[in-house]
Amino acid sequence: MKVLVIGGGAREHALCRSLSLDPAVTELHCAPGNAGIAQVATVHPVDQLDGAAVTALAAELAADLVVVGPEAPLVAGVADPLRAAGVPVFGPSAEAAQLEGSKAFAKDVMAAAGVPTARSYVCTTAEEAAAALDAFGAPYVVKDDGLAAGKGVVVTSDRAAALEHAASCERVVIEEYLDGPEVSLFAITDGTTVLPLVPAQDFKRALDGDEGPNTGGMGAYSPLPWAPEGLVDEVLATVLQPTVDELRRRGTPFSGLLYAGLALTSRGTRVIEFNARFGDPETQVVLARLRTPLAGVLLAAADGTLGELEPLRWDEGAAVTVVVASEGYPAAPRTGDPIEGLDEVADEHTYVLHAGTRSGDGGEVLSAGGRVLSVTATGADIAEARERAYRGIARISLKGSHHRTDIALKAAQQ
Repeated sequence: MKVLVIGGGAREHALCRSLSLDPAVTELHCAPGNAGIAQVATVHPVDQLDGAAVTALAAELAADLVVVGPEAPLVAGVADPLRAAGVPVFGPSAEAAQLEGSKAFAKDVMAAAGVPTARSYVCTTAEEAAAALDAFGAPYVVKDDGLAAGKGVVVTSDRAAALEHAASCERVVIEEYLDGPEVSLFAITDGTTVLPLVPAQDFKRALDGDEGPNTGGMGAYSPLPWAPEGLVDEVLATVLQPTVDELRRRGTPFSGLLYAGLALTSRGTRVIEFNARFGDPETQVVLARLRTPLAGVLLAAADGTLGELEPLRWDEGAAVTVVVASEGYPAAPRTGDPIEGLDEVADEHTYVLHAGTRSGDGGEVLSAGGRVLSVTATGADIAEARERAYRGIARISLKGSHHRTDIALKAAQQ
C-alpha cells in the first residue's frame, strides 16, 4: 500500500512512524513533512491548503490512501477533490470539518444530537459578549469561533481580559466554565461505524502547575488510571455515535478522526470541544500504545468498511510525551537554532517526534516553530514511561528552550 500523509507537525510524524512500522505499507510519502519525517518517509514540497496540488501529487504517486493530518487543510476542503478523483482519503469533507472549524456549528450539532456540553452564547458584538460574560460569571470561557491553532481559547477570572479576547475575534462562543479533570478521546469513523481509541490527557498551559498562557499542548500521557470505569463506552453512546449520526442525517457524513475534548464535571461528562483530526500531543501517546497495524484501520475508515475490522489491540503499558518548546513560545517563538543530542535519544522505548523543525544547509536540524519536538516514551506503567521520557529530554539541547517538568506527575504518583 502506498500512503501519502499531508502535514508537517509532530502529529504527522507520529502517524508516519506508525505507518512506517506497518508491513502493509510499501511506500510512505509526506507533504510537506519536516526534518524528522524525512527519516521515515519521502517528503514532497506542496501547499497543503491547495486541494488541486495535493490531488495531483496523490495521482503522481499512485497513492492508495491519503491521510490529511492538520485541521487547516481539512477545513479548507483538501479532502474533497481527492474523493472526487476516487482517491481513498482519511479525513472529513470541508462541510463535516466545520465541526472543528466553527465552534458555533459544533454547538448546533451537539444540540440537535442531544450531546451533553456547556451552555453557551454565540456573540458578534461587544455588547453581546459583555452580557454573556455576566450571565455565566467567572471564570470566563471565551472561544474564537474559527481555527486558532489550539490557542483561540481564553479561560480567565479577569473580565477585562475576557472582553479583550472577544473583541479580537470576529465571532466568539462564550460558555459556562466546566469543572473537573479533562480527557481526550479519539475515535475513527467511516461516517456510520465509530471506533473509539484509548483515552489520554494533555497539558495545555505553558508552565508547571498548569500556570502560564494557553498553548497547543505541552505533553500528554495514556492510560488514565483515575478515569471512571466504562468512560469510553459512555462517551461512545452519548457523544461520539450521536454526533456522527447527526452529521450523516444532515447529508454531511463525517469520515476520518473525530476528537472529543471532555470534562468530567460534578454534573457528568460534558464536551468541551470537537476536533476533526488527531490532536497533538495526545496522538503521540495513543499511537505509541496501538498494536494493530494502522494503515488498514485508516483505509477501512476511508472506504466505509470499518465495521468489518476486528477489535483494536493495545499495549497494556503506558506512554508519556513531553514537548520541547522554543524560547518565547507561545507569544513570540525564536527559530533557526540548531538542535543537538537528537541521536542520543532513540532506543526501543524512547524516540523523538519532530514538530517545528527543518534541515539546515549542512544537514543539521534547526528549530522552525514554537513547539519544536516531543520526546515520547513507553513503559510498563506511567512512572517508568515518564522517567524514560524525561531522560530523553535531558539529552537534547536547544538554546533558550523550555518544557514542563510535571507531565503525568500526579498520575505516576497514584
